[in-house]
Amino acid sequence: MFQADEVEALSSIYGTDFHTESTEHKTYSVDIIEGKLMCLLQVTMPLDYPGESPPIYMLSAPWLKGLQRQELCGYLEEIYLENVGESIIYMWVERIRQFMVEQGELNEQETGELELSLSLASAELEDTSEDLTPCPEIFSGEIISDRRSHFQPHLATVKSQAQIRQVLRKLYENKKIASATHNIYAFRFEPEGSTCINQDCEDDGETHAGGRMLHLLQILDAKDVLVVVTRWFGGILLGPDRFKHINNAARQILHSCGFISTQVDKGKKSRKGK
Repeated sequence: MFQADEVEALSSIYGTDFHTESTEHKTYSVDIIEGKLMCLLQVTMPLDYPGESPPIYMLSAPWLKGLQRQELCGYLEEIYLENVGESIIYMWVERIRQFMVEQGELNEQETGELELSLSLASAELEDTSEDLTPCPEIFSGEIISDRRSHFQPHLATVKSQAQIRQVLRKLYENKKIASATHNIYAFRFEPEGSTCINQDCEDDGETHAGGRMLHLLQILDAKDVLVVVTRWFGGILLGPDRFKHINNAARQILHSCGFISTQVDKGKKSRKGK
């Protein structure tokens, strides 16, 4: 009864911005727009919500990365702990909206500071040279689908952080990719004139997924490569299977682009035969 009343209230408050994703699984979403920022909050109500458990939620916003995402999730967690047993989805939506207002103001302040420092731009010649060089070619692989979630890999050959930024910017120009639930990536490259490997990864809200992809690149000894796996969440939780699909998508495009050597494949087959 409590859940039905909350859904009715949310639908009344948010109108066309409120969507029923799955009546069977009690999954709903709210579009939150504030200034130039957009965010999609998707929630699934467990049977024991609001009495004993919080809603299961997913945030989808291309601007919400790393520490920003952790900070906002912390605020939502605080709201639940302070209101255990109560309906909290409205409070979550409005706290997300407040966070977006704060981020918009921060972005405007940073833009102003950036304009003031343009006179010192000579120190940034290396970064501005990115615009003078063509973006590395990006290859996209086949989509893996499971229970309405979709995973698509992308790959580019890279030799510098500047090229990585170019590739990510180019991918985010695609609105479908930019609005995806997660864009997880990992890279490894040897800078020109160095034998040291430069490597890193990004979970983009899918905890540990980037680290698993980087580990895959390490065990394959793949170098001079950036792999991005885009995930569109379909409303049904996949559990550990999501990590399997992310790594399989990454492996698929690494193989099709020639980053997995025949020797690695033979080695795996011979170990299976023992």
